[in-house]
Amino acid sequence: MWSPVRSLLPAREDFAAMKRDPRRDLLAGLTVAIVALPLALGFGVSSGLGAEAGLATAVVAGALAALFGGSNLQVSGPTGAMTVVLVPIVAEHGPGGVLAVGLLAGLMLVALALLRAGTYMRYVPAPVVEGFTFGIACVIFLQQVPNALGVGKPEGERVLVVAWHAVQDFMRTPNWTAVTLAAGVAAVMLLGARWRPTVPFSILAVIAATAVAQLLHLDEAAPIGDLPSGLPAPSLGFLDLSTLGSLAAPALAVAALAALESLLSATVADGMTVGQQHDPDRELFGQGVANLAAPLFGGVPATAAIARTAVNVRTGAHSRLAALTHAAVLAVVVFVAAPLVSKIPLAALAGVLLATAIRMVEVGALRAMAKATRSDALVLVLTAVATLALDLVYAVIIGLVVAGALALRAVAGQARMEQTSLDLADHSDEEHALLAEHIVAYRIDGPLFFAAAHRFLLELSEVADVRVVILRMSRITTMDATGALVLKDAIEKLNRRGIVVMSSGIRPGQRQVLDSVGALDLLGREGREYATTPEAIAGARAHLHGVGVLPAVPAQSGARAAEEASR
Repeated sequence: MWSPVRSLLPAREDFAAMKRDPRRDLLAGLTVAIVALPLALGFGVSSGLGAEAGLATAVVAGALAALFGGSNLQVSGPTGAMTVVLVPIVAEHGPGGVLAVGLLAGLMLVALALLRAGTYMRYVPAPVVEGFTFGIACVIFLQQVPNALGVGKPEGERVLVVAWHAVQDFMRTPNWTAVTLAAGVAAVMLLGARWRPTVPFSILAVIAATAVAQLLHLDEAAPIGDLPSGLPAPSLGFLDLSTLGSLAAPALAVAALAALESLLSATVADGMTVGQQHDPDRELFGQGVANLAAPLFGGVPATAAIARTAVNVRTGAHSRLAALTHAAVLAVVVFVAAPLVSKIPLAALAGVLLATAIRMVEVGALRAMAKATRSDALVLVLTAVATLALDLVYAVIIGLVVAGALALRAVAGQARMEQTSLDLADHSDEEHALLAEHIVAYRIDGPLFFAAAHRFLLELSEVADVRVVILRMSRITTMDATGALVLKDAIEKLNRRGIVVMSSGIRPGQRQVLDSVGALDLLGREGREYATTPEAIAGARAHLHGVGVLPAVPAQSGARAAEEASR
Protein backbone atom coordinates (compact mmCIF):
# COMPACT_ATOMS: atom_id res chain seq x y z
CA MET A 1 0.00 0.00 0.00
CA TRP A 2 2.85 2.38 0.83
CA SER A 3 4.55 2.06 -2.54
CA PRO A 4 1.65 3.42 -4.68
CA VAL A 5 1.22 6.35 -2.26
CA ARG A 6 4.95 7.11 -2.19
CA SER A 7 5.02 7.46 -5.97
CA LEU A 8 2.41 10.24 -5.67
CA LEU A 9 4.34 12.29 -3.11
CA PRO A 10 6.87 15.07 -3.87
CA ALA A 11 10.25 13.72 -4.94
CA ARG A 12 13.77 14.98 -4.33
CA GLU A 13 14.03 16.14 -7.94
CA ASP A 14 11.11 18.53 -7.41
CA PHE A 15 13.00 20.40 -4.69
CA ALA A 16 16.29 20.25 -6.59
CA ALA A 17 14.61 21.93 -9.58
CA MET A 18 13.63 24.89 -7.39
CA LYS A 19 17.31 25.73 -6.83
CA ARG A 20 18.34 25.89 -10.49
CA ASP A 21 16.97 29.32 -11.42
CA PRO A 22 15.13 30.76 -8.41
CA ARG A 23 15.27 34.35 -9.69
CA ARG A 24 13.20 33.58 -12.78
CA ASP A 25 10.77 31.46 -10.79
CA LEU A 26 10.26 34.21 -8.20
CA LEU A 27 9.65 36.80 -10.91
CA ALA A 28 7.22 34.49 -12.71
CA GLY A 29 5.38 33.78 -9.46
CA LEU A 30 5.03 37.51 -8.72
CA THR A 31 3.66 38.13 -12.21
CA VAL A 32 1.14 35.31 -11.91
CA ALA A 33 0.03 36.59 -8.50
CA ILE A 34 -0.67 40.01 -9.98
CA VAL A 35 -2.75 38.40 -12.73
CA ALA A 36 -4.44 35.99 -10.31
CA LEU A 37 -5.53 38.53 -7.67
CA PRO A 38 -8.48 40.06 -9.55
CA LEU A 39 -9.45 36.64 -10.90
CA ALA A 40 -9.45 35.08 -7.43
CA LEU A 41 -11.57 37.94 -6.11
CA GLY A 42 -13.93 37.81 -9.06
CA PHE A 43 -14.45 34.07 -9.05
CA GLY A 44 -14.96 34.12 -5.30
CA VAL A 45 -17.71 36.70 -5.69
CA SER A 46 -19.26 34.82 -8.63
CA SER A 47 -19.34 31.55 -6.69
CA GLY A 48 -21.57 33.12 -4.07
CA LEU A 49 -19.16 32.65 -1.14
CA GLY A 50 -17.50 36.04 -1.44
CA ALA A 51 -14.13 37.45 -2.42
CA GLU A 52 -12.50 36.11 0.76
CA ALA A 53 -13.33 32.54 -0.33
CA GLY A 54 -11.58 33.13 -3.66
CA LEU A 55 -8.47 34.46 -1.93
CA ALA A 56 -8.40 31.59 0.55
CA THR A 57 -8.62 29.11 -2.32
CA ALA A 58 -5.85 30.81 -4.27
CA VAL A 59 -3.53 30.77 -1.25
CA VAL A 60 -4.20 27.35 0.27
CA ALA A 61 -5.08 25.29 -2.81
CA GLY A 62 -2.52 27.15 -4.91
CA ALA A 63 0.31 26.23 -2.52
CA LEU A 64 -0.68 22.60 -1.93
CA ALA A 65 -1.42 21.83 -5.58
CA ALA A 66 1.96 23.31 -6.52
CA LEU A 67 3.73 21.16 -3.94
CA PHE A 68 1.90 17.86 -4.49
CA GLY A 69 0.75 18.18 -8.12
CA GLY A 70 2.16 16.38 -11.11
CA SER A 71 3.28 19.43 -13.11
CA ASN A 72 6.21 21.74 -12.41
CA LEU A 73 4.42 24.66 -14.05
CA GLN A 74 0.79 24.31 -13.05
CA VAL A 75 -0.96 27.16 -11.19
CA SER A 76 -4.16 26.31 -9.31
CA GLY A 77 -6.93 28.27 -7.65
CA PRO A 78 -10.56 29.27 -8.18
CA THR A 79 -11.60 29.10 -11.83
CA GLY A 80 -14.53 30.14 -13.94
CA ALA A 81 -15.43 26.59 -14.84
CA MET A 82 -15.69 25.61 -11.19
CA THR A 83 -17.68 28.74 -10.41
CA VAL A 84 -20.25 27.67 -12.98
CA VAL A 85 -20.73 24.38 -11.14
CA LEU A 86 -20.78 25.96 -7.68
CA VAL A 87 -23.53 28.52 -8.24
CA PRO A 88 -26.42 25.98 -8.26
CA ILE A 89 -24.81 24.11 -5.33
CA VAL A 90 -24.76 27.31 -3.28
CA ALA A 91 -28.40 27.96 -4.17
CA GLU A 92 -29.49 24.47 -3.07
CA HIS A 93 -27.16 23.64 -0.18
CA GLY A 94 -25.78 26.98 1.00
CA PRO A 95 -22.13 27.95 1.66
CA GLY A 96 -21.60 25.08 4.11
CA GLY A 97 -22.75 22.63 1.47
CA VAL A 98 -20.18 23.98 -0.99
CA LEU A 99 -17.37 23.50 1.54
CA ALA A 100 -18.53 19.94 2.23
CA VAL A 101 -18.72 19.26 -1.52
CA GLY A 102 -15.13 20.47 -1.89
CA LEU A 103 -13.98 18.12 0.87
CA LEU A 104 -15.75 15.13 -0.68
CA ALA A 105 -14.39 16.02 -4.12
CA GLY A 106 -10.89 16.08 -2.66
CA LEU A 107 -11.34 12.54 -1.35
CA MET A 108 -12.61 11.40 -4.75
CA LEU A 109 -9.63 12.95 -6.53
CA VAL A 110 -7.20 11.22 -4.18
CA ALA A 111 -9.02 7.93 -4.84
CA LEU A 112 -8.76 8.49 -8.61
CA ALA A 113 -5.03 9.10 -8.23
CA LEU A 114 -4.58 5.88 -6.26
CA LEU A 115 -6.55 4.03 -8.96
CA ARG A 116 -4.21 5.48 -11.62
CA ALA A 117 -7.08 7.04 -13.54
CA GLY A 118 -5.13 10.05 -14.79
CA THR A 119 -3.93 8.43 -18.01
CA TYR A 120 -7.48 8.06 -19.32
CA MET A 121 -7.69 11.81 -19.93
CA ARG A 122 -5.85 11.33 -23.22
CA TYR A 123 -9.03 9.81 -24.64
CA VAL A 124 -11.03 13.06 -24.43
CA PRO A 125 -11.44 14.25 -28.06
CA ALA A 126 -10.38 17.76 -29.04
CA PRO A 127 -13.91 18.83 -30.18
CA VAL A 128 -15.22 18.01 -26.70
CA VAL A 129 -12.48 20.14 -25.12
CA GLU A 130 -13.06 23.07 -27.47
CA GLY A 131 -16.83 22.91 -27.09
CA PHE A 132 -16.48 22.66 -23.33
CA THR A 133 -14.16 25.69 -23.23
CA PHE A 134 -16.41 27.77 -25.46
CA GLY A 135 -19.46 26.90 -23.37
CA ILE A 136 -17.65 27.83 -20.15
CA ALA A 137 -16.60 31.16 -21.65
CA CYS A 138 -20.24 31.92 -22.51
CA VAL A 139 -21.41 30.98 -19.02
CA ILE A 140 -18.72 33.11 -17.32
CA PHE A 141 -19.62 36.07 -19.53
CA LEU A 142 -23.32 35.77 -18.73
CA GLN A 143 -22.61 35.38 -15.00
CA GLN A 144 -20.94 38.81 -14.95
CA VAL A 145 -23.87 40.65 -16.53
CA PRO A 146 -25.57 41.66 -13.22
CA ASN A 147 -22.37 43.12 -11.67
CA ALA A 148 -21.34 44.73 -14.94
CA LEU A 149 -24.73 46.46 -15.15
CA GLY A 150 -24.67 47.39 -11.47
CA VAL A 151 -27.89 45.58 -10.53
CA GLY A 152 -28.58 42.99 -7.87
CA LYS A 153 -28.36 39.39 -8.97
CA PRO A 154 -31.85 38.17 -9.95
CA GLU A 155 -33.16 34.87 -8.65
CA GLY A 156 -32.63 31.80 -10.79
CA GLU A 157 -30.12 29.08 -11.66
CA ARG A 158 -29.94 29.31 -15.48
CA VAL A 159 -27.43 31.95 -16.49
CA LEU A 160 -29.37 32.92 -19.59
CA VAL A 161 -32.47 33.66 -17.53
CA VAL A 162 -30.52 35.51 -14.83
CA ALA A 163 -28.69 37.62 -17.40
CA TRP A 164 -31.94 38.51 -19.16
CA HIS A 165 -33.62 39.57 -15.92
CA ALA A 166 -30.53 41.64 -15.06
CA VAL A 167 -30.83 43.46 -18.39
CA GLN A 168 -34.50 44.15 -17.67
CA ASP A 169 -33.62 45.52 -14.21
CA PHE A 170 -30.96 47.75 -15.78
CA MET A 171 -33.43 49.11 -18.32
CA ARG A 172 -35.72 50.16 -15.48
CA THR A 173 -32.93 51.79 -13.40
CA PRO A 174 -29.78 52.29 -15.51
CA ASN A 175 -26.42 52.35 -13.69
CA TRP A 176 -24.04 53.84 -16.23
CA THR A 177 -21.23 54.12 -13.69
CA ALA A 178 -21.00 50.34 -13.32
CA VAL A 179 -21.27 49.81 -17.08
CA THR A 180 -18.50 52.33 -17.74
CA LEU A 181 -16.16 50.76 -15.18
CA ALA A 182 -16.77 47.21 -16.41
CA ALA A 183 -16.44 48.15 -20.06
CA GLY A 184 -13.33 50.24 -19.37
CA VAL A 185 -11.54 47.46 -17.48
CA ALA A 186 -12.45 44.87 -20.14
CA ALA A 187 -11.32 47.19 -22.95
CA VAL A 188 -7.99 47.93 -21.27
CA MET A 189 -7.32 44.21 -20.78
CA LEU A 190 -8.26 43.21 -24.32
CA LEU A 191 -6.48 46.05 -26.10
CA GLY A 192 -3.50 45.96 -23.76
CA ALA A 193 -3.00 42.24 -24.33
CA ARG A 194 -2.68 42.90 -28.07
CA TRP A 195 -0.30 45.81 -27.52
CA ARG A 196 1.93 44.49 -24.71
CA PRO A 197 1.09 40.84 -23.93
CA THR A 198 3.60 40.63 -21.07
CA VAL A 199 2.12 43.56 -19.07
CA PRO A 200 -0.49 42.56 -16.42
CA PHE A 201 -3.16 45.00 -17.58
CA SER A 202 -5.83 43.31 -15.44
CA ILE A 203 -4.39 44.55 -12.15
CA LEU A 204 -3.54 47.95 -13.64
CA ALA A 205 -7.10 48.37 -14.90
CA VAL A 206 -8.58 47.31 -11.55
CA ILE A 207 -6.30 49.74 -9.66
CA ALA A 208 -7.29 52.57 -12.01
CA ALA A 209 -11.00 51.77 -11.70
CA THR A 210 -10.74 51.64 -7.90
CA ALA A 211 -8.88 54.95 -7.80
CA VAL A 212 -11.46 56.65 -10.02
CA ALA A 213 -14.34 55.32 -7.92
CA GLN A 214 -12.71 56.54 -4.69
CA LEU A 215 -11.57 59.95 -5.96
CA LEU A 216 -14.89 60.77 -7.62
CA HIS A 217 -16.95 59.24 -4.80
CA LEU A 218 -18.92 57.09 -7.18
CA ASP A 219 -21.51 55.63 -4.84
CA GLU A 220 -23.12 53.67 -7.68
CA ALA A 221 -19.94 51.58 -7.99
CA ALA A 222 -20.58 49.03 -5.24
CA PRO A 223 -17.30 47.75 -3.71
CA ILE A 224 -16.38 44.21 -2.70
CA GLY A 225 -16.90 45.04 0.97
CA ASP A 226 -15.00 44.19 4.12
CA LEU A 227 -12.47 41.39 3.94
CA PRO A 228 -10.86 39.60 6.89
CA SER A 229 -7.20 40.49 7.44
CA GLY A 230 -5.96 36.93 7.25
CA LEU A 231 -7.12 33.39 6.75
CA PRO A 232 -9.61 31.90 9.18
CA ALA A 233 -8.50 29.11 11.51
CA PRO A 234 -9.01 25.68 9.93
CA SER A 235 -12.35 24.20 10.92
CA LEU A 236 -14.72 21.37 10.08
CA GLY A 237 -17.68 23.24 11.53
CA PHE A 238 -19.39 23.28 8.14
CA LEU A 239 -19.56 19.48 7.98
CA ASP A 240 -22.98 17.95 8.62
CA LEU A 241 -22.76 14.17 8.34
CA SER A 242 -26.52 13.85 7.75
CA THR A 243 -26.24 15.78 4.46
CA LEU A 244 -23.31 13.89 2.95
CA GLY A 245 -25.57 11.53 1.02
CA SER A 246 -27.31 14.37 -0.80
CA LEU A 247 -23.95 16.01 -1.54
CA ALA A 248 -22.38 12.95 -3.19
CA ALA A 249 -23.67 13.75 -6.68
CA PRO A 250 -22.53 17.43 -6.63
CA ALA A 251 -19.17 16.30 -5.22
CA LEU A 252 -18.76 13.82 -8.07
CA ALA A 253 -19.45 16.62 -10.56
CA VAL A 254 -16.89 18.87 -8.87
CA ALA A 255 -14.28 16.09 -8.77
CA ALA A 256 -14.86 15.25 -12.43
CA LEU A 257 -14.51 18.88 -13.44
CA ALA A 258 -11.39 19.38 -11.31
CA ALA A 259 -9.78 16.31 -12.88
CA LEU A 260 -10.75 17.31 -16.41
CA GLU A 261 -9.67 20.95 -16.22
CA SER A 262 -6.46 20.25 -14.28
CA LEU A 263 -5.22 17.53 -16.61
CA LEU A 264 -6.11 19.57 -19.67
CA SER A 265 -4.21 22.53 -18.22
CA ALA A 266 -1.18 20.34 -17.50
CA THR A 267 -1.26 19.06 -21.08
CA VAL A 268 -1.37 22.63 -22.38
CA ALA A 269 1.63 23.52 -20.17
CA ASP A 270 3.60 20.55 -21.53
CA GLY A 271 2.87 21.69 -25.07
CA MET A 272 4.19 25.19 -24.35
CA THR A 273 7.56 23.96 -23.12
CA VAL A 274 10.38 21.64 -24.10
CA GLY A 275 11.31 18.79 -21.78
CA GLN A 276 8.42 19.20 -19.33
CA GLN A 277 6.09 16.24 -18.86
CA HIS A 278 3.42 16.08 -16.18
CA ASP A 279 2.43 13.01 -14.18
CA PRO A 280 -1.39 12.75 -14.52
CA ASP A 281 -1.86 10.61 -11.42
CA ARG A 282 0.26 12.92 -9.27
CA GLU A 283 -1.72 15.86 -10.65
CA LEU A 284 -4.97 14.26 -9.50
CA PHE A 285 -3.42 13.59 -6.11
CA GLY A 286 -2.23 17.19 -5.78
CA GLN A 287 -5.64 18.56 -6.69
CA GLY A 288 -7.21 16.15 -4.22
CA VAL A 289 -4.96 17.33 -1.38
CA ALA A 290 -5.64 20.96 -2.32
CA ASN A 291 -9.39 20.43 -2.27
CA LEU A 292 -9.23 18.59 1.04
CA ALA A 293 -7.50 21.58 2.65
CA ALA A 294 -9.17 24.58 0.99
CA PRO A 295 -12.63 24.07 2.58
CA LEU A 296 -11.06 24.02 6.05
CA PHE A 297 -10.11 27.67 5.49
CA GLY A 298 -13.39 28.66 3.86
CA GLY A 299 -12.16 28.21 0.29
CA VAL A 300 -14.16 27.01 -2.68
CA PRO A 301 -13.16 23.92 -4.69
CA ALA A 302 -10.12 24.54 -6.87
CA THR A 303 -8.71 23.35 -10.15
CA ALA A 304 -5.67 24.18 -12.22
CA ALA A 305 -6.14 27.44 -14.12
CA ILE A 306 -5.16 27.31 -17.79
CA ALA A 307 -4.79 31.08 -18.18
CA ARG A 308 -2.64 31.50 -15.06
CA THR A 309 -0.57 28.46 -15.99
CA ALA A 310 0.03 29.94 -19.43
CA VAL A 311 1.19 33.22 -17.86
CA ASN A 312 3.50 31.24 -15.59
CA VAL A 313 5.09 29.45 -18.55
CA ARG A 314 5.40 32.59 -20.70
CA THR A 315 7.14 34.54 -17.93
CA GLY A 316 9.90 31.94 -17.65
CA ALA A 317 8.92 29.62 -14.81
CA HIS A 318 11.04 26.47 -14.52
CA SER A 319 9.87 24.79 -11.32
CA ARG A 320 7.17 24.63 -8.67
CA LEU A 321 8.77 27.58 -6.91
CA ALA A 322 6.89 29.94 -9.25
CA ALA A 323 3.44 28.61 -8.29
CA LEU A 324 4.43 28.56 -4.60
CA THR A 325 5.56 32.19 -4.92
CA HIS A 326 2.21 33.09 -6.47
CA ALA A 327 0.42 31.63 -3.45
CA ALA A 328 2.79 33.38 -1.02
CA VAL A 329 2.27 36.79 -2.63
CA LEU A 330 -1.50 36.36 -2.46
CA ALA A 331 -1.13 35.40 1.21
CA VAL A 332 0.69 38.69 1.83
CA VAL A 333 -2.18 40.51 0.13
CA VAL A 334 -4.66 38.76 2.41
CA PHE A 335 -2.75 39.71 5.58
CA VAL A 336 -1.55 43.19 4.62
CA ALA A 337 -3.72 44.73 1.91
CA ALA A 338 -7.21 43.47 2.74
CA PRO A 339 -8.56 47.00 3.53
CA LEU A 340 -7.40 48.24 0.11
CA VAL A 341 -8.70 45.21 -1.75
CA SER A 342 -12.12 45.62 -0.13
CA LYS A 343 -12.59 48.92 -1.99
CA ILE A 344 -12.36 47.37 -5.47
CA PRO A 345 -15.68 47.92 -7.32
CA LEU A 346 -17.59 44.77 -8.22
CA ALA A 347 -18.09 46.21 -11.69
CA ALA A 348 -14.30 46.31 -12.16
CA LEU A 349 -14.01 42.63 -11.27
CA ALA A 350 -16.89 41.91 -13.65
CA GLY A 351 -14.88 43.65 -16.37
CA VAL A 352 -11.89 41.41 -15.62
CA LEU A 353 -14.00 38.28 -15.98
CA LEU A 354 -15.77 39.56 -19.09
CA ALA A 355 -12.39 40.05 -20.75
CA THR A 356 -11.22 36.66 -19.47
CA ALA A 357 -14.27 34.97 -20.99
CA ILE A 358 -13.68 36.66 -24.35
CA ARG A 359 -10.01 35.66 -24.36
CA MET A 360 -10.95 32.04 -23.63
CA VAL A 361 -12.62 31.78 -27.04
CA GLU A 362 -10.05 30.71 -29.63
CA VAL A 363 -11.76 31.47 -32.92
CA GLY A 364 -9.09 29.73 -34.96
CA ALA A 365 -9.43 26.46 -33.03
CA LEU A 366 -13.23 26.58 -33.25
CA ARG A 367 -13.10 27.23 -36.99
CA ALA A 368 -10.64 24.37 -37.49
CA MET A 369 -12.81 21.92 -35.57
CA ALA A 370 -15.95 23.02 -37.41
CA LYS A 371 -14.25 22.52 -40.78
CA ALA A 372 -12.53 19.22 -39.96
CA THR A 373 -15.48 16.82 -40.28
CA ARG A 374 -19.21 16.96 -39.75
CA SER A 375 -18.80 14.67 -36.75
CA ASP A 376 -16.28 17.03 -35.11
CA ALA A 377 -18.55 20.01 -35.76
CA LEU A 378 -21.54 18.16 -34.28
CA VAL A 379 -19.63 17.16 -31.13
CA LEU A 380 -18.32 20.72 -30.72
CA VAL A 381 -21.77 22.29 -30.99
CA LEU A 382 -23.49 19.72 -28.77
CA THR A 383 -20.88 20.07 -26.03
CA ALA A 384 -21.01 23.87 -26.12
CA VAL A 385 -24.82 23.99 -26.05
CA ALA A 386 -25.00 21.41 -23.26
CA THR A 387 -22.46 23.39 -21.24
CA LEU A 388 -24.56 26.52 -21.61
CA ALA A 389 -27.97 24.94 -21.10
CA LEU A 390 -27.35 22.03 -18.74
CA ASP A 391 -24.30 21.31 -16.62
CA LEU A 392 -20.57 21.15 -17.27
CA VAL A 393 -20.16 17.51 -16.31
CA TYR A 394 -23.25 16.49 -18.27
CA ALA A 395 -21.89 18.46 -21.20
CA VAL A 396 -18.62 16.52 -21.16
CA ILE A 397 -20.50 13.22 -20.81
CA ILE A 398 -22.77 14.10 -23.74
CA GLY A 399 -19.78 15.14 -25.82
CA LEU A 400 -17.90 11.94 -25.03
CA VAL A 401 -20.90 9.72 -25.74
CA VAL A 402 -21.65 11.39 -29.06
CA ALA A 403 -17.98 11.43 -30.06
CA GLY A 404 -17.65 7.76 -29.09
CA ALA A 405 -20.76 6.80 -31.06
CA LEU A 406 -19.54 8.65 -34.14
CA ALA A 407 -16.08 7.10 -33.81
CA LEU A 408 -17.59 3.61 -33.55
CA ARG A 409 -19.67 4.32 -36.60
CA ALA A 410 -16.57 5.38 -38.51
CA VAL A 411 -14.60 2.33 -37.36
CA ALA A 412 -17.48 0.01 -38.19
CA GLY A 413 -17.61 1.53 -41.67
CA GLN A 414 -14.05 0.36 -42.27
CA ALA A 415 -15.00 -3.28 -41.83
CA ARG A 416 -15.38 -5.19 -45.11
CA MET A 417 -16.38 -8.67 -46.19
CA GLU A 418 -15.86 -9.46 -49.85
CA GLN A 419 -15.89 -12.56 -51.97
CA THR A 420 -12.41 -13.59 -53.15
CA SER A 421 -11.28 -15.75 -56.03
CA LEU A 422 -10.19 -19.33 -55.37
CA ASP A 423 -6.64 -20.46 -56.11
CA LEU A 424 -7.38 -23.42 -58.37
CA ALA A 425 -4.44 -23.34 -60.74
CA ASP A 426 -3.52 -27.01 -60.13
CA HIS A 427 -6.90 -28.41 -61.20
CA SER A 428 -8.27 -29.43 -64.56
CA ASP A 429 -10.73 -27.15 -66.32
CA GLU A 430 -13.61 -29.51 -65.52
CA GLU A 431 -12.67 -29.78 -61.85
CA HIS A 432 -12.06 -26.00 -61.69
CA ALA A 433 -15.60 -25.38 -62.88
CA LEU A 434 -17.03 -27.80 -60.33
CA LEU A 435 -15.06 -26.25 -57.45
CA ALA A 436 -15.98 -22.71 -58.46
CA GLU A 437 -19.62 -23.76 -58.62
CA HIS A 438 -19.69 -25.27 -55.14
CA ILE A 439 -17.16 -23.24 -53.07
CA VAL A 440 -17.20 -19.56 -52.17
CA ALA A 441 -14.52 -17.76 -50.16
CA TYR A 442 -15.01 -14.53 -48.17
CA ARG A 443 -12.25 -12.38 -46.76
CA ILE A 444 -13.12 -10.32 -43.67
CA ASP A 445 -11.09 -7.11 -43.31
CA GLY A 446 -11.08 -4.79 -40.30
CA PRO A 447 -12.88 -5.03 -36.96
CA LEU A 448 -15.57 -7.61 -36.27
CA PHE A 449 -17.30 -6.11 -33.24
CA PHE A 450 -20.75 -5.11 -32.03
CA ALA A 451 -21.04 -2.02 -34.26
CA ALA A 452 -20.35 -3.92 -37.48
CA ALA A 453 -21.09 -7.57 -36.82
CA HIS A 454 -24.78 -7.73 -37.74
CA ARG A 455 -24.07 -6.53 -41.27
CA PHE A 456 -21.81 -9.57 -41.73
CA LEU A 457 -24.57 -11.84 -40.43
CA LEU A 458 -26.94 -10.58 -43.11
CA GLU A 459 -24.35 -10.99 -45.88
CA LEU A 460 -23.35 -14.50 -44.83
CA SER A 461 -26.94 -15.62 -44.32
CA GLU A 462 -27.80 -14.68 -47.91
CA VAL A 463 -25.20 -17.05 -49.41
CA ALA A 464 -26.97 -19.51 -51.71
CA ASP A 465 -26.28 -22.33 -54.22
CA VAL A 466 -22.96 -23.41 -52.73
CA ARG A 467 -21.80 -26.42 -50.72
CA VAL A 468 -18.83 -24.87 -48.85
CA VAL A 469 -18.12 -21.37 -47.49
CA ILE A 470 -14.52 -20.53 -46.60
CA LEU A 471 -14.01 -17.62 -44.19
CA ARG A 472 -10.58 -16.01 -44.54
CA MET A 473 -10.03 -14.41 -41.12
CA SER A 474 -6.36 -13.42 -41.03
CA ARG A 475 -7.15 -9.75 -41.69
CA ILE A 476 -9.59 -9.27 -38.84
CA THR A 477 -8.02 -6.53 -36.70
CA THR A 478 -10.15 -7.00 -33.60
CA MET A 479 -13.04 -9.13 -32.47
CA ASP A 480 -15.34 -8.87 -29.47
CA ALA A 481 -17.90 -11.26 -28.00
CA THR A 482 -20.71 -9.77 -30.10
CA GLY A 483 -18.74 -10.32 -33.29
CA ALA A 484 -17.97 -13.90 -32.28
CA LEU A 485 -21.63 -14.60 -31.42
CA VAL A 486 -22.83 -13.17 -34.72
CA LEU A 487 -20.29 -15.30 -36.55
CA LYS A 488 -21.45 -18.38 -34.64
CA ASP A 489 -25.07 -17.60 -35.49
CA ALA A 490 -24.24 -17.25 -39.19
CA ILE A 491 -22.35 -20.57 -39.19
CA GLU A 492 -25.27 -22.36 -37.54
CA LYS A 493 -27.73 -20.94 -40.06
CA LEU A 494 -25.55 -22.03 -42.97
CA ASN A 495 -25.07 -25.49 -41.45
CA ARG A 496 -28.83 -25.90 -41.11
CA ARG A 497 -29.08 -25.25 -44.84
CA GLY A 498 -26.51 -27.97 -45.51
CA ILE A 499 -23.64 -25.55 -46.21
CA VAL A 500 -20.31 -26.44 -44.64
CA VAL A 501 -18.32 -23.52 -43.21
CA MET A 502 -14.52 -23.67 -43.08
CA SER A 503 -12.04 -21.07 -41.87
CA SER A 504 -8.45 -20.06 -42.37
CA GLY A 505 -5.99 -17.76 -40.62
CA ILE A 506 -7.61 -17.52 -37.17
CA ARG A 507 -5.26 -15.62 -34.84
CA PRO A 508 -4.61 -16.62 -31.20
CA GLY A 509 -6.52 -13.64 -29.78
CA GLN A 510 -9.50 -14.36 -32.04
CA ARG A 511 -9.35 -18.02 -31.11
CA GLN A 512 -9.87 -17.18 -27.44
CA VAL A 513 -12.93 -15.02 -28.16
CA LEU A 514 -14.42 -17.58 -30.54
CA ASP A 515 -13.84 -20.35 -28.03
CA SER A 516 -15.53 -18.39 -25.24
CA VAL A 517 -18.86 -18.29 -27.14
CA GLY A 518 -18.63 -21.80 -28.66
CA ALA A 519 -17.97 -20.70 -32.23
CA LEU A 520 -14.60 -22.45 -32.33
CA ASP A 521 -16.30 -25.80 -31.78
CA LEU A 522 -18.35 -25.28 -34.93
CA LEU A 523 -15.30 -24.37 -37.00
CA GLY A 524 -13.17 -27.12 -35.50
CA ARG A 525 -15.77 -29.83 -36.10
CA GLU A 526 -14.47 -32.48 -38.48
CA GLY A 527 -11.29 -30.51 -39.14
CA ARG A 528 -12.89 -27.42 -40.70
CA GLU A 529 -10.31 -24.98 -39.37
CA TYR A 530 -7.10 -24.47 -41.38
CA ALA A 531 -3.98 -22.38 -41.01
CA THR A 532 -3.98 -21.10 -44.62
CA THR A 533 -6.51 -20.52 -47.36
CA PRO A 534 -4.98 -23.08 -49.82
CA GLU A 535 -5.25 -25.72 -47.10
CA ALA A 536 -8.88 -24.76 -46.60
CA ILE A 537 -9.52 -25.07 -50.33
CA ALA A 538 -7.93 -28.52 -50.30
CA GLY A 539 -10.15 -29.44 -47.36
CA ALA A 540 -13.23 -28.16 -49.19
CA ARG A 541 -12.26 -30.24 -52.23
CA ALA A 542 -11.86 -33.32 -50.05
CA HIS A 543 -15.31 -32.68 -48.56
CA LEU A 544 -16.90 -32.34 -52.00
CA HIS A 545 -15.22 -35.61 -53.03
CA GLY A 546 -16.61 -37.26 -49.93
CA VAL A 547 -20.17 -36.27 -50.76
CA GLY A 548 -19.77 -37.36 -54.40
CA VAL A 549 -19.66 -33.93 -56.04
CA LEU A 550 -16.02 -34.32 -57.19
CA PRO A 551 -14.00 -37.28 -58.49
CA ALA A 552 -11.18 -38.82 -56.40
CA VAL A 553 -8.53 -36.43 -55.06
CA PRO A 554 -5.05 -36.87 -56.61
CA ALA A 555 -2.41 -37.51 -53.96
CA GLN A 556 -0.33 -34.50 -54.90
CA SER A 557 -3.21 -32.03 -54.99
CA GLY A 558 -3.33 -31.28 -51.29
CA ALA A 559 0.48 -30.94 -51.12
CA ARG A 560 0.46 -28.60 -54.11
CA ALA A 561 -2.15 -26.43 -52.41
CA ALA A 562 -0.10 -26.24 -49.25
CA GLU A 563 2.97 -25.15 -51.24
CA GLU A 564 1.03 -22.13 -52.53
CA ALA A 565 -0.06 -20.92 -49.08
CA SER A 566 1.97 -17.76 -49.51
CA ARG A 567 0.01 -16.63 -52.57
